[in-house]
Parts: sequence; structure tokens; C-alpha cells
Amino acid sequence: MRGVTARFVMLIATAAVAPLVVYGVVSILRLESGTKQSVTEGNTRVAKQAAEQIKQYIENNQRVLKSLGVELRAPELQDWQRSGILRDYVLDFPEFREIALLDDTGAVVVTSRFGQSRATVPPAENVTGDLYVSALRLDDDFLPTATIGVRTNSPQSGRTWIVGEIALEELWRMVDRIRVGQYGYALLLSEKGVLVAHGNPDKKRQIAVAAKTASGDTLAGQRYVKNNPGLLYVDEPVDGLNWRVGVEQPESEAFRLNGELRTQLLYVIGAALLGTLVVGYLWARTFITRIFALKRATLAIGEGRFDERVALTGDDELKQLGDSFNSMADSIVQLQEDVRKQERQAMFGRIAAGLVHDLSHPIQNIGNSCKLIQKMYDDLEYRATFKRTVEREMVVVKRVLDDLRNIARPIPLERFPIEVDRTLGEVVESMQQHAETAGLTLRGEFAATGAFIEGDLFALGRVYRNLIVNAIQATAPGGLVAVATELAGARVHVRIYDTGCGIPPDRLGRIFEDFVTTKRRGLGLGLAISKKIVEQLGGTISVASEVGKGTTFVLEFPRTKGGNVALDQAG
Repeated sequence: MRGVTARFVMLIATAAVAPLVVYGVVSILRLESGTKQSVTEGNTRVAKQAAEQIKQYIENNQRVLKSLGVELRAPELQDWQRSGILRDYVLDFPEFREIALLDDTGAVVVTSRFGQSRATVPPAENVTGDLYVSALRLDDDFLPTATIGVRTNSPQSGRTWIVGEIALEELWRMVDRIRVGQYGYALLLSEKGVLVAHGNPDKKRQIAVAAKTASGDTLAGQRYVKNNPGLLYVDEPVDGLNWRVGVEQPESEAFRLNGELRTQLLYVIGAALLGTLVVGYLWARTFITRIFALKRATLAIGEGRFDERVALTGDDELKQLGDSFNSMADSIVQLQEDVRKQERQAMFGRIAAGLVHDLSHPIQNIGNSCKLIQKMYDDLEYRATFKRTVEREMVVVKRVLDDLRNIARPIPLERFPIEVDRTLGEVVESMQQHAETAGLTLRGEFAATGAFIEGDLFALGRVYRNLIVNAIQATAPGGLVAVATELAGARVHVRIYDTGCGIPPDRLGRIFEDFVTTKRRGLGLGLAISKKIVEQLGGTISVASEVGKGTTFVLEFPRTKGGNVALDQAG
């Protein structure tokens, strides 16, 4: 997550996607909660309406009995007339199976039944005022039946009860008519929670089973299980009675709309997320592509390709940054050109100063000798001196010119096996007079192994002499300059070290560059040319120095087959 792209994606996810996801989750949860509450409330309203209808049904029948009681109060009526009135009411109101007039002791005064009456005085604890409704039971036809009673006063019998046995078949029909959705049904529970009526035809058998297990004249049986898995159940009490009207509906149907809305909401949220990511990606691509263009241009400048520029579109801060970058790159190119000019001028100055210094002495000697030869032309001895002087100084001039030519192009070298110890021994011997003049010791420390390397005798001799001369010039009188050789597997090492003043660390890394010197005179080309010769021969050169203790140059060359042959012959 360290890249700009990853961080930008995280920014989009945090700023846009995350709130959208949170909103979707909250919306789905609230949708489910709201749908469940709405469906539950709707089913509860259905149960309340059904309970209200049952209450009105019972109250209507109670009003019928009250009306009958008023009619039976007429003092001129005989019992046979009252019995006829009761039978007429049973015929007019077929839901009544029997209507009977009972005195306060429970004795039947008159009844609509032709046989023995089954009417009884209601228990005192079940009477509410002057009204009474018995517990539910099932008759012989498995229909819900109840007994309702109304207290009244009769001139003939005094305080009496009008009791009616009512078949609640209409309640079944009412329950059957109530439907919630396609698979939601209403049901009626007795005061003991036993199922009395159910709108689902498949569950009517439970009512018959309950009837078979009934004992006494009240409905007794297995209580209805309200918390069925997968069913949404609500119920409401019937006001004034101990009955309850319930509504059950499969949750799959009750919350089907919730599932459809949730699916639609998920599709909408998914489409919004996808759209946000696509738009964010496309927008981020135009944004980050310009950043990457700036990055590529910056890396190009860092790699030295100063002609690299960026072309950014838009009119924002990135466009301004790109313009500033291009201006900076132009300035760098200009500064680099100025630096090159200054370096060339400084280099030309050093070359001119070095040439003046290195050539002025031999040219002056040649000029003085030419002036003298004009006067002493007849002197044979001076003519010989003149010849030696001119030849010696011309060698110096030629060496300076060769240095300038060799630094600009590779030095043509001839390759043939060279015995390292013998070649170095000859160089050390030829430089002994120079070392003695400087007042120091020059010695060779050779491995005496007869190792050979492939190289150019003249070029290597020049490298050795240049390093030895530098060491002699950097070492105070009484010091030591040593040349040593050693073998390291298939490589030959040549070490030239001294006990001189050493090279400062700030100059040590640049001593092999052209025109770099720590001396008061010279062009500073000796070490640069030496490094080129060694590398042309497949070797390496390195330096280690400590101010006040001395400097060590190490030359490393691959050992040749000629050296192996010499070793075999020596063995």
C-alpha cells in the first residue's frame, strides 16, 4: 500500500465506497425491521377486526336474548305460550340450538327443546353483571358451541335466566373468510388456548382431534403452539371474553416483499459501487497518469537525460507542476552547459598552464642552444653538446605531446607474455639513481615465482615508472619506496607503496581523472593514462592512502599460459 495508486484507491474506498456500503447495510437492516414491523402490525389489525366481529356477534345474540326476555315479561302469558315464543325464536335465529327460561334456582321453567333441556344456571363466578358466556366446546358435529345467558325478571317466576345454547358455526365461516396473502389464515383459540377454528383446511383436523380428547362440556385438548418455526403469528383477545383470535402466515410470504426490496437494494448498491469504482478508476487514471509522467521525467533527469520533458493536460496544480518541472529542466540544461563551458575553460587553462610549464623549459634550452650554436658553430665539442641537448629536450616535448594524444584515444598496445618480476626488476634498477638523488630507499620485493602476464613491455614500463616517480616525489628524504609482487590464484598482484605524505580523502576518488594532479607542475595525465593502459590489458588498478603514513597502488593482472609453462619447466 505504499504506491500512489494504492493510496488513491484507499482514498476512494474511504471517501465514497465505505459510506455507500454503510448506507446499504443500514438501509437493509432498517428495511427488514420496518417490513417486519409493518407486516406484524397489518396482521394484528386483521386479528383485531376479527375479534371485534366475534364480539359483535356475541353481543347481537345477547341482545336477541334480552329482547326475548322483555317479551316474556308479559303477565298474561302462560307457560305454553312462553314455550311457543321460545320455539319461534329458535326458528327465527337458527344459530340457537335451544333457548330456555330458568328460575334463580336453576330449574327449567320453559324451553324450546321438545325433550329434556340441557340448560343450566351459569356459575356465579362466570357471571359479569347480568350477562354470561360459557367456555367454548364442540358439539356432536365438531362445531364450536357456547352457552350465553341474560338475567331478567318475570312476573310469574321472579328473577330468572334466559339461557341459549348457540352454535358458533358462523364463527367458522367468519374465520374461513379471513385471508392474509395467499397462505395466511385466521384462527380462534378457546380460553385454554385450544384451537377451535382455523381457516386452513389442512389444520381443521387438529380441531377434530381436540374434540375427541375433550372431557366434560368444555373444550379440552392439546394447546395450540404459537411459535411455529417459519410462521409469523399474532393474536388479539376478544373484548369481554377469554377467547383469542390469531393470524398466522408463512414468513417466506409475509416478508417476500422485504426480500424483493432487499435484492433490488443490493443490486442498486452494487451498481452504485461498481459505477463509483469505474468512475473513480477512470478519473484516478487521468490523475495518476500525469503523476507517473512526472515521475518518469524526474527519473530521466536523474539518469542524465536532460532533454526529457512532460506534456500535461488540464488546468490544475499538476499542470502548473509540469510547467515548473519543464522550466526547471531547461534551467538544469542551461546550468549544465554553463558548467561545461566553465570546465572546458578551466581544463584549457590547466592544459595551457601545464604546456607552458612543461614545454617552456625544453624550448628555452633548445632556443639558448640555437643562439650559442650560431656563435660556436665551428666548435666540434659544442656541436656534439648541442645535439645531445636538442635530442634530450625533444624527447621531453614528444612525451608531453604523446600524453595529450593518448588521453584522447586508446593507446595501441602489443600483447605478448612478459615475466613480471624481471620487468619490474629492470625498472627498479633503472630508477635507483633517481631515488638516491631524492635521499630515500627504493627496493624490490619479488615473489620469485616466474609469473607471466600478457602485456606491452613499453606501456607497462611507463606505468611502473610513472607510479614509482610519483612515490619518490611524495616521499621525504629517508623514506621508503617498495615494489612487490605476489600470486593470488590465477591473478598476479603488483604493489607499489611508499611512506610518503599520503593523499587527502577528498582527492583520493579523483586521482585517476584527466588533468587532476596534486603537484605544482605537470598536466595531471600520468595516472589517467596509467589506468587506461592497465584496463586495456585486462587488469585493474586501485589505491589506498592515509595522510602522513603513505600510499599504496595495487595493479592486478590475469596470469597467462606462458607463466604456467615457465613454472612447469622450472619444476
